[in-house]
Amino acid sequence: MSIAPKKRGPFTVADLFAIPEEARRHELIDGEIVEKGAATGEHGNAQSALTTELRRPFDRRPGGSLPGGWWFASEVEILFGDDVCRPDVVAWRRERVPERPRGTPVAVRPDWTCEILSTNRRNDLVRKKHVYHRHQVGHYWIVDPVEETLAVYRWHPDGYLEILAAERAERVRAEPFEAIELSVGVLFGDEPEG
Repeated sequence: MSIAPKKRGPFTVADLFAIPEEARRHELIDGEIVEKGAATGEHGNAQSALTTELRRPFDRRPGGSLPGGWWFASEVEILFGDDVCRPDVVAWRRERVPERPRGTPVAVRPDWTCEILSTNRRNDLVRKKHVYHRHQVGHYWIVDPVEETLAVYRWHPDGYLEILAAERAERVRAEPFEAIELSVGVLFGDEPEG
């Protein structure tokens, strides 16, 4: 049962934030309040693994033996004009955003978003992809736990360009985190190396 507002759309950011925070597992996309589906176990595992693999080398100041240079967050509400999305994992380049983004919703456009496909695939593959593109999010990743694939997209004025498609057995250097090699299988339960 949804607790979204009972009025007819189009809905506003104020309508979305009228939903109590503890029950707000919703996004505002093109004037519609969309309830995020329940994440599967595979979704949760992939999200946790991806966050761990990227945070360790990148969620720090640049310099030293690790590349650094990013701020990461999971499941935070991000304001994109009249839309509010809750990407599974999101990051900002520190050179562009010197302080960790704060607030609800976060009003600073991210440089990278990642969605892990689950029960609301269409939103991730189409609707949210359009929102991210409209707001010039530089990179968009799609992790598919069922197919055990990673798709990496780069922003282009005409639409996102798929620049990498990889499956479980592959090791890749995926933009914008190409400074490290990522074992795609780690996202789907393989043991990390070292």
